[in-house]
Amino acid sequence: MRRVAFFDIDGTLMTGGPAKNAFCGAMIDTFGTVGNVEEVSFGGKTDPQIARELLVGIDYSVDLIEERFPSLWHSYTERLADELTQCPMQVLPGVHELLNILKRMDDIGVGLLTGNIARGAQLKLDSAGLTEHFVLGSYGSDHEEREQLSRIALQRARDMWNPALCPENTVVIGDTPRDVDCGLAIGARTLAVATGSFSSSQLAKAGANRVVIDLTDTDEIVSYLAS
Repeated sequence: MRRVAFFDIDGTLMTGGPAKNAFCGAMIDTFGTVGNVEEVSFGGKTDPQIARELLVGIDYSVDLIEERFPSLWHSYTERLADELTQCPMQVLPGVHELLNILKRMDDIGVGLLTGNIARGAQLKLDSAGLTEHFVLGSYGSDHEEREQLSRIALQRARDMWNPALCPENTVVIGDTPRDVDCGLAIGARTLAVATGSFSSSQLAKAGANRVVIDLTDTDEIVSYLAS
């Protein structure tokens, strides 16, 4: 492998599903409150970051929040697994076609770069039927700061595929300005897709190297990933 493409999950590969509902239910199970859920945007953030932001202004110490995180993630993934059976994730246009093309290419490795904790990511991939396409990734359970995840992902790709993989041959694909920042943090190229809650103009303003409406133009996207 001489190149690698890292995909975000929510809003990039898939949409819908019960994750927010499951997360809020787990917050109540663990902390007795969903916190200031109406004021916190989930987009582009890691799961631990979201949980901490929900608890801002509530009388929980940093140590207590950290202590209860394992219980939170257990409750969340149990709820998510159960609710996905009734409300599965919906794969976004072009995703199956693009991933199938990349699967046949020897020169481009494919990985995940997501704020989801690892178990949550796995459940979503299973629900959407995309598990076979991803053999490595970095997750919100690896680091709370999203920009650190690109460094972790690139190192894992080097360990698995090619120690000489460089940021210039890496593309981070996502639907939020935080995904763009995550790629730029390591000097990678960024492909922003306007299938989430941000417009093409907002993603371009965030500094994305390339912006597409969705992932349906597989020829254009593969050409960019291989360039």
